[in-house]
Amino acid sequence: MENSDIIERIKQNGNIPKHIAIIMDGNGRWAQRRGLQRTEGHKAGIESVRAVLEAAGEIDVKVLTLYTFSSENWQRPQAEVSALMSLLVQTIRKEINELDQKNVRLMAIGDVEALPYAPRMGILHTIKRLAKNSGLILNLALSYSSRQEIICAVRQMGEQIRRGELDPRDIDESSFSSFLQTSAIGDPDLLIRTSGEQRISNFLLWQIAYSELYITDTLWPDFGKAEFYQAVEDFQTRERRFGRVSEQLRP
Repeated sequence: MENSDIIERIKQNGNIPKHIAIIMDGNGRWAQRRGLQRTEGHKAGIESVRAVLEAAGEIDVKVLTLYTFSSENWQRPQAEVSALMSLLVQTIRKEINELDQKNVRLMAIGDVEALPYAPRMGILHTIKRLAKNSGLILNLALSYSSRQEIICAVRQMGEQIRRGELDPRDIDESSFSSFLQTSAIGDPDLLIRTSGEQRISNFLLWQIAYSELYITDTLWPDFGKAEFYQAVEDFQTRERRFGRVSEQLRP
């Protein structure tokens, strides 16, 4: 079936997830199975990012959050970390014009200040360059730890309480969410994880409380438009009850 037919079917089905988050896993295994260096898997994974970004735009997804580099990834061999940072710089330089033409806006969450100078400046420059755009938001989680994000939010709230700017009795889920880095984009409707691993890996722990989970054995470099559309169509079959029963959702 042609992609255009699948896109039309998805749009007719309705209930398209506004915010999709992806744990892009399996680059290293993809490379090792082919007798290649792990960095070759990361390079191949960039093609999947391009494909998924385009597919998301085609079905009117509003936000795409990609788990690009976790705070735990700093523990990997130095050569691999350096290669990943260089790849990030190269990709930003190569893709910025096309992202601009596609009206994509860039965001970043995580400890961006922990990145080396070149990728940090590249990210910040690209965010500024694309800030005027009004289309799909590409949100990169870089040097990201959900636990650290939550701790930072608690510290900020504590400081406001200390200054008398926040009453602890006014704290609820909504107010707490406003202190998170994702406050402007809302929580993911759908979380996709590739490579078959069945864990969250310290990613958006608060935000995915009611996200639908989609886990596929496909390694990230093999995850393209068809696989992305399949995940979305699977989402469209789900009944999201948020603690209620089915009968309460019917008109």
